[in-house]
Amino acid sequence: MSATTVALVDSGGTNIGSVTYALERLGARAAMTSDPATITAADRVVLPGVGAAGAGMRRLQETGLADLLRGLEQPLLGVCLGMQLLFERSDEDGGVDCLGLIPGAVIEIPAAPGARVPHMGWNTLDVRRADPILTGIGSGDRAYFVHGYAAPVGPATLAGTEHNGWWSAVVRSDNRWGAQFHPERSADVGARLLRNFLGEVTGG
Repeated sequence: MSATTVALVDSGGTNIGSVTYALERLGARAAMTSDPATITAADRVVLPGVGAAGAGMRRLQETGLADLLRGLEQPLLGVCLGMQLLFERSDEDGGVDCLGLIPGAVIEIPAAPGARVPHMGWNTLDVRRADPILTGIGSGDRAYFVHGYAAPVGPATLAGTEHNGWWSAVVRSDNRWGAQFHPERSADVGARLLRNFLGEVTGG
């Protein structure tokens, strides 16, 4: 059987080598690209991201990849900022229109005693709905987060996490999934989520 091909969308200025290595350790053939033909030909597509929503969306618009991502038929996984860009809007940078692939808006996490912002470090997952991407992952498992903005728990939420409020940790709408945490830094839980994305999820 040939290896699963994964296109990691080049959203600009981000070192995503650790995501690439994590996928390759699981047997995938992964490469960062901004080439539309390469992205549409891949078995799986990952939209990574570390940074701000405004810069990320500008890069996708300028390269024409925003419209391409909206029309993908194969499974798409957004990671960290990449997950946030799947939503309709983000409050970051004064308000940014995003890809609109998942209903809802991303908002700033409020600071509170004992709940600093950004939300940084290990936190517990609360699984709300069963889904192939969460096979082998359950409530109480922990993942590694780094983010100051987040999507409130809503209809697309598969798993949440609590940090001065409840936030979406894993989401899905049709053939689009998102993980707010960093799977490449989340040990066995992150590896399992990526393995599920490579092998168990299907489009549609």
